Formats: sequence, structure tokens, C-alpha cells
Amino acid sequence: MAYTAGDTILDDEYNTFVNNSSSPFGYNHFAGTGSAQYGLGQSAISTVSAGGTVNAAQWNALMTGIDNIANHTNDTMTSRSSVSAGDTIAIKAAVAADLATLAASVAGGSTGATALTTSSAKQTSNSSSTWSGSHTVEHSVTFTNANTMRWFFNAGGKINVAKTRTGNGGSGGGATTKDSNWTTLYAALGTIAIGSQTSTRSGSGETLTTNGLANGFHDLGTSYTHIIRLTEETSPYTSNYIDVHAKLDAAVGSAVTITVKTTANDGAADDTYTSGNTSGVDATPDRNGTHQATITVTSITDAQGLASAIAESSTAVESNSTS
Repeated sequence: MAYTAGDTILDDEYNTFVNNSSSPFGYNHFAGTGSAQYGLGQSAISTVSAGGTVNAAQWNALMTGIDNIANHTNDTMTSRSSVSAGDTIAIKAAVAADLATLAASVAGGSTGATALTTSSAKQTSNSSSTWSGSHTVEHSVTFTNANTMRWFFNAGGKINVAKTRTGNGGSGGGATTKDSNWTTLYAALGTIAIGSQTSTRSGSGETLTTNGLANGFHDLGTSYTHIIRLTEETSPYTSNYIDVHAKLDAAVGSAVTITVKTTANDGAADDTYTSGNTSGVDATPDRNGTHQATITVTSITDAQGLASAIAESSTAVESNSTS
């Protein structure tokens, strides 16, 4: 664009600021419907007809829209005053740069956004009360339509999964060493939060065997993507691990459901004892107690610039099996 700050704005220059769907992206593409990693579901701003005049209301609408999205993404914009009817609408400094900053923030999943709220548990799935093989759970989160799903992640929404141990597997009545090590492993995993372009892990420690945290919503397909495998580092339980996978029901832009699968695998077979064991010695230290997989949702509020909240429509337990 061959424009200079202070020049009277031309219709095609204004329309590029408003509606361009390729780089440099216009406001409507990253803030309106958009496509893929662009779009937040906000009302589109009208363009002007070829040869038309840009009026004060139209220019102010663009400036207000820019400020609203910046408030949500927490980006700093160039300070500009509004214009009044009858004023000559001159191009303001750094409009293109500010639009590029906002487009990049939205494409990255609005990682600076704080107008978010995390739910209590949407679904909680328990294993059998005692087990020694694996506990696998699939939780799904569904959106009203494919655009809402994209806007949710683009605006900073996340799907979160965590694992906890709530029971003891040994017959002695208390937590076995294996139980306690599972507790430590789950604490090290923390919460896995699947965002727009990446996933995060809130815990630390243990052995990170598979690191797929660079994958987010926009990287998922219809087959499971491995987000993380965290393995117990303490002998004799180094064959125990927790997996998190995620997939969509269709390609991004058509998908309305994300499914998250967690698998706790117990590969450590402790020594067991015969019926003649000494009184008070646990006869079944190889067994695990009840484990839980819980899913929560971090959704979008309208507290800092967006016109309305953006959230899922439903959640479900797709499967829950213990072996």
C-alpha cells in the first residue's frame, strides 16, 4: 500500500485495513469470521464502495474494533483520537503495524488474553477400585459449530485434562509404595492444557519420554496425536507411564468435537506374597487403587473487549476402561 500517515485515506486503502484476507490481514479477517487460525467471531466492519468516501463513523468503527481486540489480546496499540463528522479522514500512524500485531496474536492463540474462565470438572472418570494393567479414558468436548470451535481456540480457549489417585490398591489397607509413586507421577504431569497452537504442562519432574507439547488444536487431525508421555523415574516402577492423546472429528474448519484420551499404564509387577505371609504384610502390592481422569474447559469471557463469551456446548465420556 502506497500511503503515508497524514494523507487523506482512499477507499481501497481503508478497505484493505478492514477486509484484506491475505497478508497484511484486515480487521475482519482476524476479528470476524476468518478462517483457520484467524477469526474471533466479532461483527464485521463494512467496507466502502469503489470511489466512495470514508466517513468519520466508519473510521471510528475500525479504530474501536482495533482497540477492542487489543484489549482482549493485551497488545499495546498506537494512541489515536477519534474523528468527528465533517473531518478529513487522514491515515493515522502505524495502523498497518497495529493490525499486523493483532493478526499475529490471534493466529498464535491469543496467548496474552486474560479474559478467561476455567470451569470446575466437566467430566470425571474413575478406574476400577483395584487394577494392575491400564486405565484408559476418552473425554470429548463439542462446540455448536466449526466456526465457534475455531474462535474458541483462537481467542485463547483451552481443553484441560488431569489425573489423580483417589484410592489404595493393596489389601493391607494403606497406600502402597506403587500408589504413592502414581501420586507423584500425576503431580509431575500436572494439568495438560491443549491450546490453539501448543499444549502446556503445569507440572515438572519425572521422565519426559514423549514430548508432543508443540501440538495444539490447529495441529490435530482425525487420528490421535501424542501430546505427552510421562514415565515414572523411580525403580522398580520405571515401566509405569501416563499418556495424553488428542484428535478431532474432522479437519479444522469442519470439526466440532475434540476428544482427549488419557492412558495410565502399569508395567511394574511388584512381588506378591502367598497366603502364608506375615501378618500385616500387604499380599497385593502390585495393584493400584482408584484413579481419576478429569477434564475442564478454559473458555472465553467478554470482560476485555470481545462482544460475547465463547464456550463449548457439551462434554461427554466416550469411553472408560480398566484392565
